[in-house]
Amino acid sequence: MTSNPTVGWVDIVVILGYLLTTGYLGWLGYRGTRTAADFLVGGRSAHPVVMAVSYGATFISTAAIVGFGGVAGMFGMSLMWLTFVNILFGILLAFTVLGEPTRRLGHHLGTHTFPELLGARYQSKGVQVFAGALIALFMPLYSAAVMTGGTVFVVTQFGVDFEVALLVFALITAAYVIPGGLKAVMYTDTFQGLVMIVAMVYLLWFTYSSLGGVEPAHRYLTDMADLVPPSLQAIGHQGWTAMPAFGWGASGYDLWWTVVTAIILGVGIGVLAQPQLVVRFMTVRSRRELDRAVPIGAVFILLMVGTPYLVGSLSNAWFAQHGPLLKGQVVKELDTAKGHALVGLMKEASPGRWAPVINPKTNQPTVAPMVLTGREAGLDTAGQPLALVSGRSPSVVYAKGDPDQIIPTFINAAVPRWFGLVFFLCLLAAAMSTLSSQFHTIGTAVGRDLYERLTGKSGREPSVLVMRVAIMIGLLMSVTISYNVREEYVIARFTAIFFGLCAATFLPAYIGGLFWRRATRAGALASMAVGLGVSLFWLLLIKSKEASAIGLVQWLTGGKTSVLAGYPNWPMVDPIIVALPLAILTLLLVSAFTKPVDARHLGLCFPETSGR
Repeated sequence: MTSNPTVGWVDIVVILGYLLTTGYLGWLGYRGTRTAADFLVGGRSAHPVVMAVSYGATFISTAAIVGFGGVAGMFGMSLMWLTFVNILFGILLAFTVLGEPTRRLGHHLGTHTFPELLGARYQSKGVQVFAGALIALFMPLYSAAVMTGGTVFVVTQFGVDFEVALLVFALITAAYVIPGGLKAVMYTDTFQGLVMIVAMVYLLWFTYSSLGGVEPAHRYLTDMADLVPPSLQAIGHQGWTAMPAFGWGASGYDLWWTVVTAIILGVGIGVLAQPQLVVRFMTVRSRRELDRAVPIGAVFILLMVGTPYLVGSLSNAWFAQHGPLLKGQVVKELDTAKGHALVGLMKEASPGRWAPVINPKTNQPTVAPMVLTGREAGLDTAGQPLALVSGRSPSVVYAKGDPDQIIPTFINAAVPRWFGLVFFLCLLAAAMSTLSSQFHTIGTAVGRDLYERLTGKSGREPSVLVMRVAIMIGLLMSVTISYNVREEYVIARFTAIFFGLCAATFLPAYIGGLFWRRATRAGALASMAVGLGVSLFWLLLIKSKEASAIGLVQWLTGGKTSVLAGYPNWPMVDPIIVALPLAILTLLLVSAFTKPVDARHLGLCFPETSGR
């Protein structure tokens, strides 16, 4: 690995140039923000290229690049299915099926935010306030994941303290989203999206080039299946180019249910109900702009999501070939012909004498899979002869078992120093583009959907001030969460939680409101309550990773990590698998037995179908 990173004057000049460009674009947005409509939906006049890249840059954040890229480093290329689902649902379905009805309904009803769109469609203050409150309370969780992703890379690349890097991210984002509104967000998103494209193209080329090409890289990674750590093999990991073992009723299938339900479905479907993305459809004038944005958005997402998932997986091959040498004793031969073995790592306690490396979490000697490169003799700490081996190991070892460290560690160890700076700008762009939209959404949810609706001061200028204050509060909440919670693959987990909550809570009412005239106010409220309630119940008491971290289930059950701890696979199933179907069923049943929406209002919502 490289020596301790430092920040040089070239780094400072390039970063300042980037920030000044971003600041200038934010100022342009501020200069063009004169009305509430400008602040909320950019005046409904966004260019399709700006809209598509802004949508993609908002969609793709450090959570995808660092968080899910790191998870791909641990779980393998099974995450490429998330790329497929992201394009299928997040771009093709979102733009071609949902985009135009959303844009049209928003224009007909004069709405500016996602909660306001739902509230106006169902003629319900309760629906709007419910949605606004959920966004204000839970979006800081997603924002914290994005902040953590960027901060972890800064710490690894430049040696800056976590707290300092976190503070810088927060201040930079606040500086341009608070005054500028959505215009500033979309202008800067477009610039940042271009930076991200350049970085990802080079990173993909470099990774395959350093591994001898596409086919040799994938073949080598496939042949490394026996180097998967035993703890991952026990839950169904079958190699970095294979899907996890599928089945039900045994712990050997846990990984499949984690990857497919929480990551692929939870995030892939959840994107359809992301408030900060839905509002982008209301920023264009006509369907023509939406149609023109589809190919741009699809290519952007393919590059931005596919690259970190591929690179994360392939980082295992790179470290096995080029990573720093480790020393230890062979614990178990895995494949003698390939030189694959499980090795108990050792460190030199004194000249010529070696001692085991102790894992601080388990207080046991550290054992790692390695590709052996040589053998030598030494002495243990008692002076007894010791057969030492040297070799290299997959990326999960160098990241110390923390997937959030895999991409930053790979960038720091593998790529040229100059690209580390470029990639930092890419992550800064990814983080800022997403954070700005998240905080803008938090601000509008509080100002437009809570303050205006609850006080009756709808449309008055002071609400913009409330929005800006809310952005600051949301920023402080996110910084607090990011500072205090640094658990195993926390970035991907926080993202999946928020996406799943949005899907279960909003998706039935949102899609029902667009396409089903019979969907009622009571049905929408009931489905939102059921989706949120079931999701929270599952997270608090059943899904073991989240439930054990929160601690309520342990208090109620006397130490269990899940109330279904004795029933294999259930504690790994994501809430969306249960909550979303129940929310859909609730919308259908309650709407069928409650008073229909007023026909005149439906005529306003759907003038093109009225009278049919």
